[in-house]
Amino acid sequence: MSASAKLEGHNLQAAMDELHADVYRHHMAPFWAIDKTRKNDEDNQLRDTRKAVPFIWKYKSDIEPLLHRSAELINAESSERRSLILVNPGLAPKRASVSTMYTAYRLNDPNEIMPPHRHSPNAIRLGLTGALNFTGVEGENITFGPGDMVLTPHDTWHNHGNQGDEPAINLSVLDLPLVETLNAMYFEHDYTEEEEGKRVRRIMQSERFPSDYSQRVYGQGGLMPRFVSHMRGTGNASPMYVYRWDMMREALEKFRDWDGDPHEAIMIEYVNPLDGKPVFKTITFFMQMLRPGERTQPLKQTASLLVAPFEGQGYSMVGGKRLDWERFDTFAAPGGEWAEHVNTSDRAPAILFVASDEPTLKALALYQKHGRMASGEVVRLY
Repeated sequence: MSASAKLEGHNLQAAMDELHADVYRHHMAPFWAIDKTRKNDEDNQLRDTRKAVPFIWKYKSDIEPLLHRSAELINAESSERRSLILVNPGLAPKRASVSTMYTAYRLNDPNEIMPPHRHSPNAIRLGLTGALNFTGVEGENITFGPGDMVLTPHDTWHNHGNQGDEPAINLSVLDLPLVETLNAMYFEHDYTEEEEGKRVRRIMQSERFPSDYSQRVYGQGGLMPRFVSHMRGTGNASPMYVYRWDMMREALEKFRDWDGDPHEAIMIEYVNPLDGKPVFKTITFFMQMLRPGERTQPLKQTASLLVAPFEGQGYSMVGGKRLDWERFDTFAAPGGEWAEHVNTSDRAPAILFVASDEPTLKALALYQKHGRMASGEVVRLY
């Protein structure tokens, strides 16, 4: 007769409670289920109960006023950063907007340049306001305006600021939560350059490339100069550090009358010009255009999305929750949730900036995509 068979009723429960207490006391967890009640379903209890939820952060009413209030109290001398990180209520207090990424909004005062730093997370900046946002990346000094996307790949020295006479706001997306989960986080701030055989600390990078280098070398699709090195930074990200809005807007307009995809409408990905792959190995970015009155059919994927409307207004249904959006808001569409988007204007297109952890899911063979057709049928798309 087994030991468990000799114990019945109260004695069995007491013995199980004692066993579980001893397991946890030794920093272990049981992986068995006595029954499917919540108390005894140890299988489910092992899972992290914190999950990102569909959520929207409003720019005009919440983000913008807080940015300006922060600018009144925090200057470049007191802090090298003045950003607001969007924290998903389902993941709080973890600084994450979805499980693998966060979005942050940053305001730079006029003629304000922060000193260089580098870090293990990948990051981008998307200009929202101000024509002379500044980011220097590995010796390329880039000024950018609304809709321009600037890369700061992992382990590249970079600094941010504003060369204009008016405050400038930009939006950032980082894979920092993913890097934290992998225990690969680091930041460095002591930038030095070699001068006369010695390492000297500098508060600005020396300009080693012309300010239009990215556009001049990589801005013509299908044409690749052979006489320059394309190993910029660590060589693990796109060597094109700025993607201009006017080129993306023109590309979207060219496809405006095409059928597009029923679940994603007109969607264009930012890619590495060397191989056509995503700009980073962990996260990728798109602009998505909804024509006037367009509504996408529901889509569910394992990738998580952060979506920032750049033009127009409308709403999205994410996980059964309606999220009404307008220009410069950001909303989270966590992986595993059905999502569909609606442009409520019958005259103007709506354009959404989209960040996705799709490359990470694909690299781990965990990416799936399902669509619900007009008939109600669910089909696997990837």
